[in-house]
Amino acid sequence: MRAVQLTGIRQMALRTVPDPLIRRADDVLLRVRAVGVCGSDVHYYTTGRIGSQVVSYPFAVGHEAAGVVEAIGPGVRHLKPGDRVAIDPPVSCHTCDQCRAGREHTCRNLKYLGCPGQLEGCLGELLVMPEECCFPIPDTMTFADAALIEPLSIGVYAVQQSIPMPGAKVGILGMGPIGFSVMLPALAAGAAAVYVTDPIQRRGDLARAHGACWAGNPEQTDIVVEIAQREPLLLDVVFECCGQQSALDQAMALLKPGGKLMLIGIPEFERYSFSAETGRRRELCLQHVRRQNACVQPALDLVTSGKVAPGFMITHTYPLARTQEAFDLVAGYADGVLKAMVQVD
Repeated sequence: MRAVQLTGIRQMALRTVPDPLIRRADDVLLRVRAVGVCGSDVHYYTTGRIGSQVVSYPFAVGHEAAGVVEAIGPGVRHLKPGDRVAIDPPVSCHTCDQCRAGREHTCRNLKYLGCPGQLEGCLGELLVMPEECCFPIPDTMTFADAALIEPLSIGVYAVQQSIPMPGAKVGILGMGPIGFSVMLPALAAGAAAVYVTDPIQRRGDLARAHGACWAGNPEQTDIVVEIAQREPLLLDVVFECCGQQSALDQAMALLKPGGKLMLIGIPEFERYSFSAETGRRRELCLQHVRRQNACVQPALDLVTSGKVAPGFMITHTYPLARTQEAFDLVAGYADGVLKAMVQVD
């Protein structure tokens, strides 16, 4: 099959590699149709690592995907060739303490698509995954929209882990795909007001068009002052979605006493810092969000019910042979990109 592999820092190659094989009874062979370019993929492309996860070249990234079932192992019970599916990228062991506690997303033996040392990514024509990672999608859903289910599931999980949404005053700092993936389910769950920030004007405009009550550029305005003028009691919850120290500082200043800060963005630095006095005096709660847990089907349900329509996030589409152009576009925040999608034909 054809697959796109990282071959060095900011280097990629389209290569012919061996087809993946069904090896376990519950394996499903998939023909990949769409792959979303995620910010974490771009981290590996531009720096060769995320924290302790270091790329050994050549390596294929990619974990936001959808496709068609080509063949199934003898133990597969709920899928058949021809079924259209969205793909959940983690493969958990189901036996460790985390899995037994219902925390399969922090499995001690987790294998994740496109993560160095774990599983080769899905930027290729074929992919093998366990049946439990394959979620049927309706014929009315495009493969590109189905590939958005993975980031949307992270947003659904983050909202679930935060606070009850009905009537909530919400901040989202960083309106990349994850920021939008938080905003849409927050609004669907009943958030009363959503304030968003991003230095890219088009993203703020898109957020307002899809339900945000206010959008500001943190590089051009004091967003804490602006939001506080509109919400003197400040916000109930803030989702930090860009991995920036400045955003964490803003989030702390925006939270009311008893408020909750959700850390979702992946920083490129080693340590955050925050005001001990602000956190202590306001009794703020800080929670990290690690991908998602059992939220793929709820995300699919939101889309199929019409409560959430994330397709507008796809701003650019490339064929497999031009994958590097897609990565360069996203890495440079060029041409108003929000989500670049790779079509695999």
